[in-house]
Amino acid sequence: MKLTLATHNLHKRDELIAIVGNSFEVDILPDDFPEIPETGATLRENALIKARSVHHVLGGAVLSDDTGLEVEALGGQPGVFTARYAGENATYHDNCNKLLNELDGVTNRKARFSTVIAFIDEKGTESTFMGSVEGSITEEFRGASGFGYDPVFEPIESDGLTFAEMSSSQKNQISHRARAMAAFLASVA
Repeated sequence: MKLTLATHNLHKRDELIAIVGNSFEVDILPDDFPEIPETGATLRENALIKARSVHHVLGGAVLSDDTGLEVEALGGQPGVFTARYAGENATYHDNCNKLLNELDGVTNRKARFSTVIAFIDEKGTESTFMGSVEGSITEEFRGASGFGYDPVFEPIESDGLTFAEMSSSQKNQISHRARAMAAFLASVA
């Protein structure tokens, strides 16, 4: 099956392609495809907005995702605002710095990363798949791999490593995105 990944985020695209492996022929979103506003109130809504937008214009099978970091001490924030936590044009570093500043002096650092994968097949049938990983927010940046909040998120299952301290293959065995993709792949097997 051939599918289009509905993202301009190169890191996310590369991670999804690595997880999918040879299961699909993957097309990337054309560079000139307009940015899709994430106006949903939930990760599921945002993932579907992106998938529907791409499917409407390009047709064919489309896969999109939306990911959120939920920090217990912040009442579940940044949540759907994870990518733009420090502002619309914030860098990964800006977002992590804002998070660390918000948690300065806070002892409860429990957090959850969640991803919702939205898939629309060639006929327009929609389905969604969720994956989550529990962990905590570190007190400082650790590691140089990955992207986003990887340097400040330590999964419970990681033997004390942040996602940024892991190899991509280690991360892709336990990450939220890998778990959502595993659910998707099981559904189309």
